[in-house]
Amino acid sequence: MKIINNFFIQLVKLYQLSISPWIGKNCRYIPTCSEYMIFCLKKFHFFKAIFFSIKRIFRCNPWNKSGYDPI
Repeated sequence: MKIINNFFIQLVKLYQLSISPWIGKNCRYIPTCSEYMIFCLKKFHFFKAIFFSIKRIFRCNPWNKSGYDPI
């Protein structure tokens, strides 16, 4: 599972370097959703990390609060 986690960490870093600068700084939370996913992948197994990351992305909307949101 560590290989899968490392692969997805590299995909998120690729997103941060290539796509994220074009989108701009629009994140409502600290850490950003992509940083949050990297933290989850380092701390949990793959399926739990994906679950937490998707849950976080669904919370990122104009009607929800913003600010510091740790894992």
